[in-house]
Amino acid sequence: MIYFDKVSKVYSDKSVALSDVTFGVKPKEFVSIVGHSGAGKTTLLRMILAEEKPTNGSVFFQSVNIHSLHKRQIVYMRRKIGAIFQDFKLLPNKTAFENIAFAMEAAGRPDEDIQADVPHVLQLVDLGDKMGKFPHEMSGGEKQRVAIARAIVNQPDVIIADEPTGNLDPVNTYEIVQILKKINDLGTTIILTTHNKGVIDSLGRRVITMENGKIVRDDHEGRYVL
Repeated sequence: MIYFDKVSKVYSDKSVALSDVTFGVKPKEFVSIVGHSGAGKTTLLRMILAEEKPTNGSVFFQSVNIHSLHKRQIVYMRRKIGAIFQDFKLLPNKTAFENIAFAMEAAGRPDEDIQADVPHVLQLVDLGDKMGKFPHEMSGGEKQRVAIARAIVNQPDVIIADEPTGNLDPVNTYEIVQILKKINDLGTTIILTTHNKGVIDSLGRRVITMENGKIVRDDHEGRYVL
């Protein structure tokens, strides 16, 4: 589904974010990417979203070279990828329902789909009773669950989760990880970056370890080793 072929990224100041990175992610996999700050994790995710271009090498999504696509094709491709971030990125003046509906409207989904699907995904993340709440009225864990619901509402093939538990306490972290596992069990590919050793060790799934822009380990039932 996703394949990095000898990908390097060197910025104009000569700093190296990625160096000769090659790996693949199969459909329905749950892959965690770990490494210290500056290891290249976020740059790698930005490559998948076509927010960064490689200096050398190629990134493929469903056998298509992402960085050969035109802007309109990139917009269409991104609809197949849901993204979750550490800082939630919710619209503060919109309710939970409206934040998720906005993502559906941007994808051109009709009103009847929005009215049917938004309550369904809120139930999936255990927020069926919070759809009228604004972000400032919700806890960090609740805001992240709204962000997850927004990411999955258009039924993407892949979820990219960049440090989704970084601002959360252990209880909320556990709940978010359980939701991601549930989404993966339903058939969605998950690519997770995290610094949280407990999260990685509890998953028992594939772990890619990065260091100085390179992949130094790739364990199919891995633990957090740095």
